[in-house]
Amino acid sequence: MADPKGEAYQAFRYIGRHRRAVEHRRFVTGQGHYAADVHLPGLLHIAIVASPYASARIVSIDASAALAMRGVHAVLDGEELTPAVEPMLPGVDAPSVTRYPLAHRVVRYAGEWVVAVVAETRALAEDASELVVVEYEQTAHVVDSEAAMDDSGPLVHPAHGSNVIWRRKFTWGEVDKHFAAAEHQVSYRARWARSSTVPIETFVATCSWNDATQILDVWASIQMPKYPDLLAKALQLPGNAVRVHYDVDVGGSYGVKRGLKHTILVGYLARKLGRPVRFLEDRLENMRGGDMQGPDRIFDVTLAFDSDGTIRSMRMRALDDIGAYSGRSPLQLGKPVGAIVGPYRIASVEYDAISVLTNKTPQEAVRGFGQAPTNYALETGIDKVARYLGMDRIAVRHHNMIGKDEFPYLIPSGTHYDSGDYATVFNKALDAAPYEAIVAQRDVLRAQGLLAGIGVSTCLEPSGGNSAFEPLFNPQNKTTTWMDSCLVRIDLNGAITALMGTSTAGQAHETLVSTVIGEVLRRDPDSIRVLHADSLNALPSNSPVGSRMAIMLGGAAAGAAKKLRAKLLCIAAHNLRVPESALAYEDGDVFVVAEPSRRLLWDALVETAHRHYHNMPEGMEPGLQEKFVWEVPTGGGLPTEDGRIQMYPCHSFESHVVLASVDPETGKVSIHRYVCGHDCGVMISPDVVHGMTYGGIAHGLGAALMEKFAFSEEGQLLSGTFMDYLLPSSEEVPPITIVDHCTPSPLTEFGQKGSGEAGYLGSPAAIASAVNDALAPRGASIDFLPMTPQAIWRALQAAPAETHP
Repeated sequence: MADPKGEAYQAFRYIGRHRRAVEHRRFVTGQGHYAADVHLPGLLHIAIVASPYASARIVSIDASAALAMRGVHAVLDGEELTPAVEPMLPGVDAPSVTRYPLAHRVVRYAGEWVVAVVAETRALAEDASELVVVEYEQTAHVVDSEAAMDDSGPLVHPAHGSNVIWRRKFTWGEVDKHFAAAEHQVSYRARWARSSTVPIETFVATCSWNDATQILDVWASIQMPKYPDLLAKALQLPGNAVRVHYDVDVGGSYGVKRGLKHTILVGYLARKLGRPVRFLEDRLENMRGGDMQGPDRIFDVTLAFDSDGTIRSMRMRALDDIGAYSGRSPLQLGKPVGAIVGPYRIASVEYDAISVLTNKTPQEAVRGFGQAPTNYALETGIDKVARYLGMDRIAVRHHNMIGKDEFPYLIPSGTHYDSGDYATVFNKALDAAPYEAIVAQRDVLRAQGLLAGIGVSTCLEPSGGNSAFEPLFNPQNKTTTWMDSCLVRIDLNGAITALMGTSTAGQAHETLVSTVIGEVLRRDPDSIRVLHADSLNALPSNSPVGSRMAIMLGGAAAGAAKKLRAKLLCIAAHNLRVPESALAYEDGDVFVVAEPSRRLLWDALVETAHRHYHNMPEGMEPGLQEKFVWEVPTGGGLPTEDGRIQMYPCHSFESHVVLASVDPETGKVSIHRYVCGHDCGVMISPDVVHGMTYGGIAHGLGAALMEKFAFSEEGQLLSGTFMDYLLPSSEEVPPITIVDHCTPSPLTEFGQKGSGEAGYLGSPAAIASAVNDALAPRGASIDFLPMTPQAIWRALQAAPAETHP
């Protein structure tokens, strides 16, 4: 594969070049180091007793038989744990919605943890857990989000007084006026079902308490902002008493490796027993009670538009079922504020965002943080507008797209889009299909008796992980920074080492940091070592969430490297007795521009900084070590009274073109062609970007066609194993063509934008568009995901009789 072309890449030596990811060596050779690989002497193991009911009162717990088993060290319940720890924060201003690792007196969903059994082995702990007798008294429950809004029914948290934990109706612009002036309106309901990322590795936490140092050491497969701080607060420990080791590999995450309740439980037991303790989820624990399920959202949308396809305004009501407890899940309605109109010129928006509690497994942050469902709902509407007007769906999108000369573009909710060339990226994807060819192929498939259709979507990936949704959704939270940082040092031998304070879940941060530092210092990235600090040695970080690390960690690494380069130039100027403006920096050497033979080599500069203080500029400290803490570009502000805020700084763009067929007898969907046009600005590591995009499209295919956490009317999870929670395999994921484009961001060091959520944010919408295009000749349509074969078959059977062949 050739290196990316384009003017934006011409200034770079290493950025944008194809290079094997640093991390791949240890993974390919089987030398990855995961949390479950941490083996400590005397390690104990936890098994969980979970609630079989969606809602019940805990009458009694009898653990005597379990405690009598040889090798069992403890049986812990909520009656002991709850008074000993602080509740986990609910994310919004709802102090009565308290949450602890173990249920206390009541259970609120099937699968909620009630008792933890600690034993010498996991198998022994499981055997003992079966001997724990818990007596329950079932109580009324609610599992439907719309029914939950009726306060006359069961309340999940009676002390809160309502099942609505958060609601706000935003009005940005003259919505009523624009609706009144519009020639047409289309109203529809779209539904996004619960799904997740389901990483190969479930959550793992190992804790060891050292009574001599009074430090809790933690090894966990974590991806979570402020994890050490929240853990220390919950365990009522000072922040410097918790040391999280970030140098363990995380076996997949994309948002769901939060693990706070797991680690509170393990940390408490490790401290109580004076032995290291581990909890390693099994798959059922992970899927039923491990807090990894994603958005569960109903959209009611009305679009106002004119006969030429101009969309004037939008009213959107989003009802999100977050389950029995609140963490950051309500905030998943917040990220879409920063891209609420997608790539389109929609002048005004009414956004009614509702977060509701039910007796289901709690929702957690999942890849895209709520943006993918919103993109799906909006793109569904664009297709409906086109069908209403009898216009081509591509033409309607082009007609409403923000032009490349309109940036920075201010959307109604207060966010400026930084840069883009949406029409060109869309056209590149159409050309790569190529569109005329897939139209012909669609017609051939139809002639063969299949239902076939073409789907398109165009959407944004807000990136840069800002904190703006926190004060927007909780006025008590005045957080206005989500900084990240990097420390870079050059040792006496001239070798470069960088330190970052976060974990990595497959995003190749070592490759990112070494490439960026190599670019700034003009040193071979393969010679640069990048390490993960632990939380007591770490620099500030808000973790790899929100497609932010290329922007934030990359920017921080560049900032530290630039400080070092400036120091080297200053040392050279002092020794060559010329002003810095007379010097040039080249591959680590510094020379006088007018006399290139007058130069100081890298090794000499490094030695001066470390050993020759007499040759250092006055007042300069010896050594070569610098850190840089970078604030989110455009961040730092609080929302206005009407809820306008710069949500994320950068906005990547993607367009998808899909050819799919549907077997009318079985409802099975096959994808024959898939093209993704992608613009994330300057790609620091193109291979990493393409890998994440490919995986994101596969993830989106699962959300569109297969994956759903289904619940019975009794609140029982019906899809807790891979026999009934279906994931796409290599059989279902087609070959994917990714077409790159680059509009650099003016806000970042190299013009980079985020790409960690790429593919996923547009693929469900495009696949749904293709399926509905296939069903249209039969008068059928589906506006909910996943579009399973059963759902498609039922839609075909319900279609008007006169449309059947």
